[in-house]
Amino acid sequence: MKNYKETGERIQYANSSGSTITSGTAVLVGSRLGVATGDIANNTTGILAMNGVFNLPKLSTDVVTQGAKLYWDDTNKRLTLTSTSNTFAGYAHKAAGNGVTTVDIVISMSDAMSATDAASTTIADAGGFTAAGNVEAALAEIYQHLKTAQAFIPISLHSLREATNFDVGNIAANGGLLASDTTPVLSAINDATDGCQRVLWAASNNDQVIAQVPLPPDLDPAADVVVHIRAAMGGTTNTPDITLDSFFNEGDTKVVDTIAAITGTGYAEYTGTIAAADVPAGAQALTIGLTPGAHTTDTLAISAIWIEYKRKVLTA
Repeated sequence: MKNYKETGERIQYANSSGSTITSGTAVLVGSRLGVATGDIANNTTGILAMNGVFNLPKLSTDVVTQGAKLYWDDTNKRLTLTSTSNTFAGYAHKAAGNGVTTVDIVISMSDAMSATDAASTTIADAGGFTAAGNVEAALAEIYQHLKTAQAFIPISLHSLREATNFDVGNIAANGGLLASDTTPVLSAINDATDGCQRVLWAASNNDQVIAQVPLPPDLDPAADVVVHIRAAMGGTTNTPDITLDSFFNEGDTKVVDTIAAITGTGYAEYTGTIAAADVPAGAQALTIGLTPGAHTTDTLAISAIWIEYKRKVLTA
């Protein structure tokens, strides 16, 4: 094709900012975000990458889930979940929690189209057609969702079993089923006034609870598997970690990870990551164990457990 120029994945950028743009710095060019591939001195021209995955600054208090839309705050030179007064930049390649100051972001050629999202796309009246730009934007968003959005596996608190090194109790111990008089306890937070169920470890109790779930066929074994919990302490003295043990399928070697530092008396989300390197190809079952660290003064409660994973495109 005689009029073909280039892929557009990199552009030349003239730096007139008054100072050197260092390699790896994000630069807003109109409505697109690029990243300097090398140092660009003031009043010189350099190259910006407009496609790929980059680790960039983010607002530390934002809790970013994998696949979330991210916006560039050009005043503070960082990514945020807040769209108001900011520019759409791309999608979170990995999750990044509260206190984390950077996040991996996917910026791509389709991001420019995705600024018009599916939520704003309407179907024209009978006899008309939806604008091509809207169709492209909707398709781009659907594609990004399939490729980057975290999928979800819930774990019911009522399915948990108390165990010792993954062995549940005998029939006299009800097979490790949790109840209002077991250790830990399964009960409402405050009976009729707050019926939300929770698993509650008394101070100094460190009994393991376990769960097992089948894994869906669209789980991508090349990506991390992340275990999420909602948890709270009964006081502010203890901030225990929770040991996250896991086995995939049968005959697997135990993988040991950590859900770090449960802090504060308000329920909040905490995560433990099972690294992609520990996820075998063909994984179809996952068994996890949660064991609290030392908390000799305060109780520890969990009100929800779930697993998030990255989908892969199914080919058969």
